[in-house]
Parts: sequence; C-alpha cells; structure tokens
Amino acid sequence: MKLLFYSLLFVLVSTAPVFGVAITSPSNGEHVSSPFVLTASSATCSYQPVTTIGYSVDSGGTIMFKGTSTIDTEVSTSSGTHTVHVKAWNAKGGVCTTAAMVTVASALTSSPTSSSTSSNPTISSPSSGEYVSSPFTLSASSATCSSQAVSSMGYSLDSGGTTMFSGKTVIDTSVSASVGSHTVHVKAWNVKGSICVADVNVHVTSATDNVATNTSVVPTSTVSVSNLEAMSNWKASHDKATSGSASGQMSLVGSPAHSGVSRKYVTSYTHYGAERYSVTFGDNRTAKNFMWDGWVYLTSSSSQINNLEMDLNQTMPNGNTVIFGIQCDSPSGTWDYTENLGSAKYPKGHWAHSGAACNFHQWGTGKWHHVQMEYSRTDTGMVTYKYVWLDGKRSTLNKTVFAARSLGWGSSLSINFQMDGNSGSGTATMYLGSLTLYRW
Repeated sequence: MKLLFYSLLFVLVSTAPVFGVAITSPSNGEHVSSPFVLTASSATCSYQPVTTIGYSVDSGGTIMFKGTSTIDTEVSTSSGTHTVHVKAWNAKGGVCTTAAMVTVASALTSSPTSSSTSSNPTISSPSSGEYVSSPFTLSASSATCSSQAVSSMGYSLDSGGTTMFSGKTVIDTSVSASVGSHTVHVKAWNVKGSICVADVNVHVTSATDNVATNTSVVPTSTVSVSNLEAMSNWKASHDKATSGSASGQMSLVGSPAHSGVSRKYVTSYTHYGAERYSVTFGDNRTAKNFMWDGWVYLTSSSSQINNLEMDLNQTMPNGNTVIFGIQCDSPSGTWDYTENLGSAKYPKGHWAHSGAACNFHQWGTGKWHHVQMEYSRTDTGMVTYKYVWLDGKRSTLNKTVFAARSLGWGSSLSINFQMDGNSGSGTATMYLGSLTLYRW
C-alpha cells in the first residue's frame, strides 16, 4: 500500500480567482527528481499588484524573491511526497498562496546543507573582529558554491532572519545593528539548492542610525524610562472599537531578545479583531515633547496582522488626556496618526493617513527592527506628529491635530502596543524589546 501511495501525485490548488498564483512546473501528475524546476507566477493578489513572490517546502522556511512576480528556480528535496507552497505578496501586504503536492522519485542531490569547502563566500568588508559604527557596509561575493554557479546570496545577523538577494552573486549593502558584538552570516545558494556560508564577527561601537543619541533631536536634559517591556503590570484587552474578537497572551522570554529579555505577544483574532497591550508608568503631566523608542521582532505569522499600533497617553495639568497614536497601516501602506475630530468632552477618534510610506509586511521577519517616533503637544492638547524612524530611515509626518480627551484618567503615562487582525481569523506572534520613552 505504501508503494501505491507514493506513486500517486496529489495537487492542491487555490480556486479563488483573486489569488492569481499559478504553478506552471512541475505539471499536475508529474513525478520528479531532485532538484526539480519550479516555475510560478502571480501578477495580482487580491486585485493588487504583486511585489514579492516566494516558496517553501512542507513546513520549512520561505525563500523570497523581492521585486518580482515570477519564480524560475531549482528546488532540492528528499525522496517522498512533499508539499510546495508558492506565496505572493501584493503591494498592500496581502498574501495569496497556492500549494502543490509532488512525489520525488529520487534525490540526485541532498537537501540544502551548509558547505565547508573553499567555495564559501568571500567577505571583503568588514574584516574579522573589526570595530564599526552602525549602519556598516557589508560587501561580499561568491561565484560558485560546491562547484556550482551561485544563483542567490543573502545575509543574516546573529540568529535573525535572512535578507536575500535573488539572482545576485555580489552583496553591497548597509547593515544596521545595536551596539555590541555580532556575527554576520553571509550565505550563497547554488543553482542546485546547496548553500555555502561564511561568517565574520564585528564589534559595533556606536549606532549612528539611533536618533536618540542625536542631541539636536533628544536634548541631554531628557528624562528617560527604559526596559518598559520588562515591567510586571502589562495588561491585555480587546479593542472594542474594532469588529470581530481578539484575545492575547504575554510572557517574558530570553530569545529572541534585543537586550536582556523581550516581551512576547500572542494574539488570536477573528474578522479584524484587535488586541491592545498596555502598561502604565511614571507620573508626569508637564512634559510636552516625547520620543517612543523600541525594537520590534516580526515572525512569519505577522502576515496575518493588518496594523501595528504604538501609542503613548499622557494626562495634562487640566485633567484631559492626550493620545499620541501612530500605527503602521499595511493595507494602506502608510504611517497613520490619530486625532480627535470632536471636542475633549465629546471626542470623535479618527485615524488619518500621513502620506509617509509604511508596510510592516515588508520589514522582514526573523530579525529586530528599530522604531522611533517623535511628537509634541501644547497646553490645549494640540499634538504635532513630527517624524518616525524605522531602522534609522526617517519618515516625515509633520501633522498638527487636536488629540485631547476628557477621560478622567489618573496622572500617569501609559504605552499601548496593539495588533489588528485581518478579515479572517488566526494567531500571530510578535516581540517587543528595549522599549524606552524619552520626555522633555
């Protein structure tokens, strides 16, 4: 019965016309040997242009090809029956998937493994043990891997996810890292799927992409509260302003950790449900300038989240509470800010698009991302949203709006970290580390 089972080829395809993901090779009913050629394409996903396409085998990690809507590559697997998942991401962060089950009769090459041969990538910069500032330039090349031509290159930092450059044999890019010692892993994939790896250790002495160290932005007299993610009084609640339902769980974990420990957020949702995680701290009504400074780690499950919201609330001397709300709105592809279109007594909350681009589905999973936001207020509750920095790259918001509400809250500062689900249902995990609030 096993022989009969393995002789069959099962094919699962998506029938939803809005997906538009098509696998052209291997064809339905075909037995293959490893490596086999995978060709697929997806011009649109959910009626939006496709910006990235990728694939995974069974429950393995996804190999992504950014800036293209087609795949033409070789896939190496072991003998037996496997499921090949082809995935397409549209311009607004939506994901469409088609899966095909193939039977591999024989494996001419083994599954991708790290090679220790002399064909490992050559790293020309930085040199081993070099002291660098962040961001630093990474230059590497690899013409061959295991005596085969190289088809793609990539790199990862410490235990983070891999940034890939499909169709390249050379890397010349900028890498951001926190202060401290790190290992940069440079990887090359050959045309048969094997991988060769070279490592280099670096010591980051300063992070010039950390705007909080710039005294022209954050004055030296600034008061800061750090490691807010480690506080014990975090609470979780469903945001009733959203539809659907949501629930959440939190825990402190040692890995992945940006520095020390990180807070893990696991959100389950249905139909656009959102879970709000919040912590109160401090007692300051007089500060008028703030910087929200934290590190966010995305997992592959973050594809199920539409918006990532990061807020600060402050009660002013007159008793009204100012809500500084900023979110990365992946469906619209913008940084959004919140405003009160009503009065303090009769508030009418509203999210507005700033016009500055943001889609956290494109940030990259399996690694830490540095988010810094600067805003200020007046005595009457007018808020100016100034800038957002993502991994050192500044986006200008420059929006002044009314944002005060008569909520009757006590005089404490509070921070929210909120995950908004998409139209379906699912569970998503994110991490928050090294969270600091600066005020002056």
